[in-house]
Amino acid sequence: MTAPRPAHPTGRWAPAGRRAGATAGLVLVLGALAGAYWWYAAPAFALDRAADRNVLLVTIDTLRGDALGAYGGAAATPNLDALAAGGARFTFAHSHAVLTLPAHASILTGRYPYEHGLRDNAGYRLRDGEVTLATLLKPLGFAAGAFVSAFPLDQRYGLQAGFEAYDDRISEVGSTMAVSIPERRGDETVAAALSWIERQPGRWFGWVHVFDPHAPYAPPREWAARYPSDAYAGEVAWTDAALGPLFARLEREPRPTLVVVTADHGESLGEHGEMTHGVFAYEATLHVPLIVADVVPGRAPRRGVRLDTPARHVDLLPTILDALGAGPALPPGLPGASLVDVINRRGGDDRPAYFESMMPTLTRGWAPLAGVLVGREKYINLPIQELYDLSSDPRERQNLAATRPERSRVLAGVLRGFNTAPPGRPAEETAAARSRLRALGYTSGSPAPVRDRYTENDDPKRLVDLDRMLHTAADRFASGRTDEAIALCNEIIARRPDMADAYRYLAFVLWQTGRPGPAIATLTTALARGVTQRDLQVKLGVYLAETGQTKQAIALLETLPDDDTEALNALGIAYGAAGRPTDALRVFRRAQALDPTNGLAHQNIGTLHLLAGRTAEAEAALREALAIDPTLAEAHTTLGVVLARTGRRGEAVDAWKRAVDLEPTEFKALYNLVVALVAEGRLAEARDYGSRYIATAPPALHASDIAHLRRLLDGR
Repeated sequence: MTAPRPAHPTGRWAPAGRRAGATAGLVLVLGALAGAYWWYAAPAFALDRAADRNVLLVTIDTLRGDALGAYGGAAATPNLDALAAGGARFTFAHSHAVLTLPAHASILTGRYPYEHGLRDNAGYRLRDGEVTLATLLKPLGFAAGAFVSAFPLDQRYGLQAGFEAYDDRISEVGSTMAVSIPERRGDETVAAALSWIERQPGRWFGWVHVFDPHAPYAPPREWAARYPSDAYAGEVAWTDAALGPLFARLEREPRPTLVVVTADHGESLGEHGEMTHGVFAYEATLHVPLIVADVVPGRAPRRGVRLDTPARHVDLLPTILDALGAGPALPPGLPGASLVDVINRRGGDDRPAYFESMMPTLTRGWAPLAGVLVGREKYINLPIQELYDLSSDPRERQNLAATRPERSRVLAGVLRGFNTAPPGRPAEETAAARSRLRALGYTSGSPAPVRDRYTENDDPKRLVDLDRMLHTAADRFASGRTDEAIALCNEIIARRPDMADAYRYLAFVLWQTGRPGPAIATLTTALARGVTQRDLQVKLGVYLAETGQTKQAIALLETLPDDDTEALNALGIAYGAAGRPTDALRVFRRAQALDPTNGLAHQNIGTLHLLAGRTAEAEAALREALAIDPTLAEAHTTLGVVLARTGRRGEAVDAWKRAVDLEPTEFKALYNLVVALVAEGRLAEARDYGSRYIATAPPALHASDIAHLRRLLDGR
């Protein structure tokens, strides 16, 4: 029997007696030429000014400017590349801050960080009444929905103004102390956004934020297998796949959709000695992708345009309003400018861009970093000044400040046109609050959160090794090498006694390993040295309350403002522990009002009801907490108690098992499980959970319970 001839790539058979490979090669070349001709003939992308369109803003957290396939990156990103291939791709776009919250605030308000006031990921809240993209589009008839994937964009920080739907259903557990930021996967966020879009009868503005490229880099198994030696690229590729259904949905919309895709900031990946981001403002973290596209259902694709003109985050709000023909709605005094004409004319004028990195100043006492981009020159104002020519040195390897002093002076003059004053502490660091801390004996003098003068020893370039040490300490603790983690934190504190991050993490490690006294002493020492960041005060208050020192806890937590939901939850816990349930309920309700999706507030209210014997009210509050955040292990634990008290012991056991699955150190659930399983005669299961409790519960906190379980399991 004659073997069949190989199929031709076009579906035709290769003629007998001719070389199939040669023929295939010829046809493929002709096909490629035909495709190139069609692409050349397609009209180039232009952005019309038209009101009848939706608006989709997609922000991808921690996405480097060179990470996407369209920008030459290692990750396969076909969905985002397709948008770039039919839209406008900016090659020189920049953020104004290298942290999630300040950068997004600039995108949504069109203002620089020193104007909108959010300078770090915690402790700040957008001012009431601040104009945002959502508040501007609402009177134009747009429904507005936001779908965010990480804790720094929680409602407590005030970005929800103007959005009818603000979906921030992200676990809040560990938000103060954990090194990893609570997040949800991009596909889950996209699913929530799609559900909302399906329900919109008219024009809508959707903001979708995905967080997956952020450290730690742990892409789903399939993408991890595709990128075994580059987990960051695997995260980027996975993020593109997660966004695919969102972009596909736009093709079924009844009207066009203006799409803007960018990142809040990039990621260092070890460049300049920085592991992640937040310290420096080199291009690895400041340069971001920017794609502007117009998805018109049924319209043939346009030929994309590449734009090397500088673009800035503050330009995005004016661009969107201009593209909607709503220029008159633009508030006066915004620093940005529309990019519509830049796109349509294939270029435009250079405009200076301000940028900053203030987290190291606010949490570590390091010198504040501010800078300016003018054309392709970049000036960074630090005790050791920096000047780079990005056209010839895009990786910023050659600091020209010493060899080009005149250019440094010129760009320093441009920078002085912006507000370069170092930021003060967030609102809670008022003179009255500091005075109360002194009265409580936590500080001996007036803390100096911002110094008048910084030296070269305060320059982040001289201190970045401490940042790496802190990352190493987290890795050591995660791998069970607790003593090494503690030693590293103590070494950091010895070198920089004003570095709040080190106190914060050291106290966390000590508490987690059953050393409450040293944990409290660590935080008290920090306050005594003038390191008074609100997260240190919050955690100290919680630790004091949980060790029975409720009077001190309440006095400390009452110094914090009543618009900080984390501080309110901590204060409510302290009131509850002190036998003041009415005050506790009041502050938990206040936290709910500030952030209706605050699962911890619902959980704490449920606990109050349970303590008062109101089991029905307790169950309702706890189920609401779990509807908001199913990962709240303590809510499952407390719900299990409610179920057990109301005769549903099987459901109680299931609730406690769920709590332990979510959090292996949820010791109350473990203890309850052992007792319940023994009572039901399920001794094998009881011994399994009991051995885990006995082996892992810190004796300093659980000695009596450990002894009781030993006796119970021994049959005594």
